[in-house]
Amino acid sequence: MDGRQAGNDSAANEQDTRERLLEAAHRVFLRAGTAKARTQEIANEAGVNKALLHYYFGTKAALADAVFEQQMMRFMPRIFGILGSTSLDISAKVRKIVHEQIDFYRSHPYLLGFVVAELHTEPDRIARLIAPAGTPPVAILSAQLQRAAEAGEIRHVPVEQFVSTLMGAIAFPFLLQPILVNFLSLHGDRFDAFLEERKQWLPDFILGGLRP
Repeated sequence: MDGRQAGNDSAANEQDTRERLLEAAHRVFLRAGTAKARTQEIANEAGVNKALLHYYFGTKAALADAVFEQQMMRFMPRIFGILGSTSLDISAKVRKIVHEQIDFYRSHPYLLGFVVAELHTEPDRIARLIAPAGTPPVAILSAQLQRAAEAGEIRHVPVEQFVSTLMGAIAFPFLLQPILVNFLSLHGDRFDAFLEERKQWLPDFILGGLRP
C-alpha cells in the first residue's frame, strides 16, 4: 500500500468515525435532549471512548452544532425545493410543507428547542449554521403569490407574512408541547394523534385564510 492509499484510508476512517458520532449524538439527543445529554452517553452509543469524541468535536456544544448543521443540510434543501418549485401551485406547496415539517420535527424534537435557545444567546451563529443549506427561494415564491392573487385564486399576501405564518403555525405545537400536553390533555399517544390530525387540518386552515 503506497502513502497516498494509506492517507485515503485514514481519511475515510476518520470520516466514518465522525459520522458515527454524529448519528449517535442524534439518537441520544432524541432520548435526552441537548441539555441533558452527556458526552459519555454519546461516546457509549457510538462505541468509542470519550477522548475520541473530544478529539473530533472538542465540546458537547460543538457536537450539537455539528448535528444541527447535518440535519439542516438533509432537511432544508427539500423545503427550499418545494417552495421554489415551478410545477406545484400554492395549495400543493402548503400541503407538502406542512407534512414534511411536521414529520421532520416529530423525528427531531430537540432541534427547535436548540434553535430557540441559541437564538437568544448567539443568533449570528445559528445563521452561519443554516447558511450551507442554501438560500430560500423568496423571489420565486413571492412572484407565484402575486400571480395567484392577480388571477383571483388567493388574496394579496406579502411573502414574508405567508412564510412566517405557515412556518410559525407548524412549529408552535412543538415549541409549546409541554404546555399543550397539559392544557389540552394530550398525554401519551394523544399528542401523536393530534399531530397526525394537524397534518390534515392545518393546510385547510391556511388555505382558507388565503381565499379572496
